[in-house]
Amino acid sequence: MEINLDGGEVQIIKALGFGGSYIDGETLIEKVGDLDETEFLDCLKGLITLGYVNSDKASLHCMEDVERANFGVNSGYSRDLRESLDPRRRKIGKPSRRVRRE
Repeated sequence: MEINLDGGEVQIIKALGFGGSYIDGETLIEKVGDLDETEFLDCLKGLITLGYVNSDKASLHCMEDVERANFGVNSGYSRDLRESLDPRRRKIGKPSRRVRRE
């Protein structure tokens, strides 16, 4: 599976990290920092819609909603997201280490 993210989405994913734990919205906003509010909300909603990010709040209409929510990377996509952020991690063409036993 190949995931293509834009700059804002990459910033949000990196701010959330891949540790599997949730962070609160205020911390996420601080970590992302320089994104415009509208762009931040659009990117975050898009990531949630695609299932890459989980949130404990169903609707995020403004920054106050984000501040009161908790977010985390969906563990089912974490490997693919990690590879999309660092293409060197992809194992293209690497032979399998499996050995058939007879």
